Amino acid sequence: MHDQHPTTDRRTRPNPALGAFLRSRRDRLTPAQAGIRPVPGLRRVPGLRKEEVAGLASISPDHYSRLEQGRQRTLSDDLCEALARALNLTDVERKHLRSLAGLRSPRGGWDRPQQPEPGLLRVMTALDHLPTLLLGRRLDVLATNALLAETLGGTFEPGTSFARWLLLDGAARARIVNWADYASAAVGALRYELGRHPHDRALAALIEDLRAQEPHVDRWWHDQGVTDRTSVTKRIAHPTGGPLEFGVEAVTLPQNSDQQLVIYTVEPDSPTARVLPLLSSCALQAARV
Repeated sequence: MHDQHPTTDRRTRPNPALGAFLRSRRDRLTPAQAGIRPVPGLRRVPGLRKEEVAGLASISPDHYSRLEQGRQRTLSDDLCEALARALNLTDVERKHLRSLAGLRSPRGGWDRPQQPEPGLLRVMTALDHLPTLLLGRRLDVLATNALLAETLGGTFEPGTSFARWLLLDGAARARIVNWADYASAAVGALRYELGRHPHDRALAALIEDLRAQEPHVDRWWHDQGVTDRTSVTKRIAHPTGGPLEFGVEAVTLPQNSDQQLVIYTVEPDSPTARVLPLLSSCALQAARV
């Protein structure tokens, strides 16, 4: 059994984010998906009951209730793994659970200006024939190439918030055909970052502002979804190049996981690949003006 009784130390301070995440994952999982027979009796929710999750995780129902109520701030490695298995969490959801449980929550350093990683800048230069941008903490822009600006139709100076452009700027919604898919993934990435850095007040303020200004963001936030640099297909309606389709990939360095090089890849000989040289020429002309 992984049962842990609360004490009077920091472990007992409220952790509502952990409780809300566990509850959301329980609500989405049916007994059939969990591989168990339903507990007899009338079911008031489509997902698992608390006692069913408790049984799968080998803890007492009372202990699991305390977790969902946010009454236990930190968890052990074993309990996190037991809950992850019980709730069929994905790899990124498992990492997010560990962050919420206090197993990975480094403090400090978020207010210092970020400097782009030289290695990632060199990769960006080598990939100048593709739209690329370098993102730092809170999805802030650290660097871009001209083709990225031409593709998205925006100006992304270092230090600006890519999240604000994507989630609040009407131009982003007009240019990105599958905006909802891409924007919801960005909200999941912000949730994942907040789980990793729960003491980052600037990140928390950004998220609150985005939720207040855009109802879609607030709804996606309540869904409790998390993403970590997931590959996403992005479809662009370009005024000159016509319909474009990219596979968006992210590259990070082991020594600095807070920076990611985002690369808009294309299939060889695809319509998008054939039109990129034209867009590059447009970008160069715009740079000379």
